[in-house]
Amino acid sequence: MSSGPAPLRVLVVEDDPVAADAHALYAGRVEGFEVVGVAHSRAAAVRLLERRRVDLILLDLYLPDGHGLGLLRALRAAGYSADVIAVTSARDLAIVREGVSLGVVQYVLKPFTFATLRDRLGRYAEFRAAAGEASGQDEVDRALATLRAPHPAALPKGLSAPTLEAVTRTLREAPDGLTAAEAGAAVGISRITARRYLEHLVADGRAGRAPQYGQVGRPELQYRWLGAGGRGY
Repeated sequence: MSSGPAPLRVLVVEDDPVAADAHALYAGRVEGFEVVGVAHSRAAAVRLLERRRVDLILLDLYLPDGHGLGLLRALRAAGYSADVIAVTSARDLAIVREGVSLGVVQYVLKPFTFATLRDRLGRYAEFRAAAGEASGQDEVDRALATLRAPHPAALPKGLSAPTLEAVTRTLREAPDGLTAAEAGAAVGISRITARRYLEHLVADGRAGRAPQYGQVGRPELQYRWLGAGGRGY
């Protein structure tokens, strides 16, 4: 009895530990993908690749011991064929062109939401699943089109990516959770604005919420970051 195709094995290469954890959490939540390692430097990535088979690398381009494309050039020279999605703040189109020539199949610009990465990984999985010989140019074009994202996932109206990143980081750094008022004070925004961002994180599956009792008046909602296991309150 077949149990279905094996998940695609992902290596996250990212020097920022908070961002690395977030990228691994995101990728691990997408059906059909399994995170098999996290590396915070080029050297650590090479060591992991020597021990584990990897199908896809989520690669930051600015690493403490060398540029990500330098790592990719070395891997290609050694015959390593894993696909790469660049997850980076780099917007230099010359770097984008060089990355494409080295086999970068997609770029995801920081900061981004879970929905954005989920969309890119879904498209990549569709591309990987395509098999057999194309009947003509149209079929080849359709296969390549699965990698493109002409309508990137947008934040709800009124929310900005930098503020979302600040609220996310603040919530991640609060192991006991935060109320909207506490989050707003920490980030420098109003309670109402903070609650909009926190509710977005809840809707996106990255945060949980529960009433906080024990105080006079109506209970406040306490928000908490959800860990890799998906367990919150």
